[in-house]
Amino acid sequence: MRANFWGALHTILAALPGMRAQGGGRIVNVVSIGGKVGVPHLAPYTASKFALGGLSEVLRAELALDGIVVTTVYPGLMRTGSPRHALFKGRHRAEFAWFSIADALPLLTIGVEPAARRIVRACERGESSVVLSLPAKLAARVPALLPGTTAALLALVNRLLPRSDGAGRGPRRGRESESAWSPSPLTALGERAARAQNQRP
Repeated sequence: MRANFWGALHTILAALPGMRAQGGGRIVNVVSIGGKVGVPHLAPYTASKFALGGLSEVLRAELALDGIVVTTVYPGLMRTGSPRHALFKGRHRAEFAWFSIADALPLLTIGVEPAARRIVRACERGESSVVLSLPAKLAARVPALLPGTTAALLALVNRLLPRSDGAGRGPRRGRESESAWSPSPLTALGERAARAQNQRP
């Protein structure tokens, strides 16, 4: 919450006086598909992203009178190479493996360059919100159309994910959680992204 919600809110509050003084401005909040769908094993992250998405959508309505346009961006999984810096609890190696593999699959993820181009275009056009990647667009629409089915599907996903069973003594970074599954050929695109985005020392 400190980083994902309060960090954004305090930055916006600091920028608003200058934007109001100049008669307008643009705010782009990059949320996450986790701000539209409750992703199993990511409860704190999901809660913070739902909060930021709600704040962003309310600010668009409230700041329009000041000529300030707010765009909310909901990216799906992005190949940034950042899973190695994320914190994993419970069976941290298994958690890191599934997350880093999912974060590297070409049909499930979007690269940073096309995502950045789409975000800039949305800002220039003053779009209210944009969802990045086809899987994310589907994930954002299905809960509204089929809430019961979505809940059952997410429960099934949860059953397939590693059980914590009290394993582990605390959070570990992804880089401390490597296994035979990750890094592997399945995470090759993620590793390439990590090098390109300076995620590796």
